[in-house]
Amino acid sequence: MASTDKLATRPLKPGFGAEILGLDLAQSDDATLDQVVEVFNLHGAILLRGQAMAPADLVRFIARFNEPEGHTLVQYTLPSYPNVYQLSNKMVDGKPIGAHNDGVGWHTDYSYKAIPVMCTMLYAVEVPPVGSDTLLADLCAAYDVLSPERRKQLDPLVVHHSYQHFMETREHGRMVLSEALKAENPDVFHPLIRVHPANGRRALWASTGTVKGIVGMPNPQGLELIEDLVAFITQDRFVYQHKWQVGDVLVWDNRCTLHTGTLYDDTKYDRLMHRLWAKGDKPVGVPDEALLDESTAAYAPLGN
Repeated sequence: MASTDKLATRPLKPGFGAEILGLDLAQSDDATLDQVVEVFNLHGAILLRGQAMAPADLVRFIARFNEPEGHTLVQYTLPSYPNVYQLSNKMVDGKPIGAHNDGVGWHTDYSYKAIPVMCTMLYAVEVPPVGSDTLLADLCAAYDVLSPERRKQLDPLVVHHSYQHFMETREHGRMVLSEALKAENPDVFHPLIRVHPANGRRALWASTGTVKGIVGMPNPQGLELIEDLVAFITQDRFVYQHKWQVGDVLVWDNRCTLHTGTLYDDTKYDRLMHRLWAKGDKPVGVPDEALLDESTAAYAPLGN
């Protein structure tokens, strides 16, 4: 167990993530919450169990990371709290109160935006006794084990992301976009290898769903490369599997992780989660000078 700026922590798995112990988020002052954010920036994900968070508490907490991000689809946001989105299979008056099976499939949130979200926060209100786990893949650990030759191949690559492609081909919640949504969400291009702005580490920032291909590489070769990379980075050795308890707050860093939800028996169990996002920064790839001379690159491990 370690202490970071008076916060007691333990790893979620060796080398990745931190559970912060003995802290009541709703009662913490801003300075303490800022220490929580510092731990987040070093570890890729943080967990705090046993929390009792009203929507206003959740918004206050996410705002310590950065300005809260809005949602492309707004029908499941909470009244008076547009930044709090509900994930649920529950029905009220014959209508769903939240998005069901949202987030199933390895991805990083808002990768179809020019500036994707920094982090995703989930707060567990109701959870099934089995199923509905959330899995996080450590993209920095995956990059760190690549050979120098493989790094040189991947470092310059640029990935084509498309919200239209994602929504019209996804397994759950498929829909044809309105012209307004198409205009609001044009295709974007991001580096395959992303440099983390807080700690300088490189992440193998592949994804599924929004990806249409790799710039300069014809399909199916481009998509096959992405599929191979996602299979590589989602090996058990890189993945943390979170089993939910009521009152859990889990925050992960979209700049250096992939995540996926998992299914559960929605005929027997109810699930209700509150999701929030914080605004991020434009993805930055490997600097040109580093592409020419890989010996200048530093690969510092995350702190534990």
